[in-house]
Amino acid sequence: MSLDLDATFGTTSPVVGMVHLPPLPGSPEYDPDGGREAVLERARTDARALADGGVDGLIVENYGDAPFHAEDVPHHVVAGMTRAATAVTETVDCPVGINVLRNDATAALSVAAAVDAAFVRVNVHTGARVTDQGLVEGRAAETMRLRERIDADVAVLADVAVKHSAPLGERDLGAAVADAIGRGRADGLVVSGPATGSVTDADDLRTVAAARDDTDPDVPVFVGSGVTADSVAELLSVADGAIVGTALKEDGETTNPVDPERVAALVAARDEG
Repeated sequence: MSLDLDATFGTTSPVVGMVHLPPLPGSPEYDPDGGREAVLERARTDARALADGGVDGLIVENYGDAPFHAEDVPHHVVAGMTRAATAVTETVDCPVGINVLRNDATAALSVAAAVDAAFVRVNVHTGARVTDQGLVEGRAAETMRLRERIDADVAVLADVAVKHSAPLGERDLGAAVADAIGRGRADGLVVSGPATGSVTDADDLRTVAAARDDTDPDVPVFVGSGVTADSVAELLSVADGAIVGTALKEDGETTNPVDPERVAALVAARDEG
């Protein structure tokens, strides 16, 4: 299935905001003084600020858990993500997605099914990438079969040439898109810059969109990094949606709380574009 943007988000050009969770219990930077409740309260506060500012959906991500496990996170991370995602879904009335870093699609899909989330983001769904966690390989076969096995109505958004990674060798971007859709059965694609908050290369975005059109025009393409109020309208003239984190934070710092004024400004720029 492809992800139906209008049915899911109520618009054909959604802006999806990031709920970057603080370090969860068990992570090196976890704050035992604040405890689990501090993590949950930050998730609620950021989710509320994003929803009030007009975003069309959210992604809950364990951004504070660096250094990340490459593929299989411990059980306590799954539990922590489920609790945080539940806090978010109980706070806001908009579609929610799950991303379990670095690349645990099984955990993300399981959390999403448990909290009735609409989609997951998978950083490496097909192929393989060299990352700071080492070699990360796609597990599309396991992910898509798990979705069927647990009867989860959850879309899979797959990154193409995901940020904070490099290819093992020369690989045509268009071929990677065709594989992600045609062989990996991805429901949507994400294309981003080299790092969190980095501008997405316009040529890469156009290449991905064109390859998508040739493979399955119903599969949406999201811009996954570097979207700002100044660039959102132009990027959405090529892409179908935008996933925005850093630009919506206080002072434009990824780990800061969400700034409601920045959210409203970016959504307004999308609407005026």
